[in-house]
Amino acid sequence: MKNQKGFTMIELVVVIVVLGILAAVAIPKFVDISAEAKTAALDGVVGGIASASAVNYAARSVDSSKGVATAGVAIFCSNAATALLEGGIPDGYTLDPAAPVGGLVAGSNTCTVTQVDGGVTKDVTIIGI
Repeated sequence: MKNQKGFTMIELVVVIVVLGILAAVAIPKFVDISAEAKTAALDGVVGGIASASAVNYAARSVDSSKGVATAGVAIFCSNAATALLEGGIPDGYTLDPAAPVGGLVAGSNTCTVTQVDGGVTKDVTIIGI
């Protein structure tokens, strides 16, 4: 009899079963990781806005000609965040355009950041000065 090379049918079936089990375990983990990644990305945007606001507040507290004026009639959450962040609000995120009556006031102003893709929201405090 000739020496034949290749896999037997049983070996192929075992490999397919093992791959199926791995896929059944991995797919739910991937979906869970995607949701966590979207939340982490939103946290990063909110943290960037809060950090920029704090740095701006510190700069304007020392010298009113430095930084960006974020308290005033024409400045709303989205405008203030765009002015504070060097590149503006990242794509895929929006800030509520509404603000307290008369625009952002001196002191703490709470704005809501929404992730367009996931619909996840989180509040951020912009310090009006």
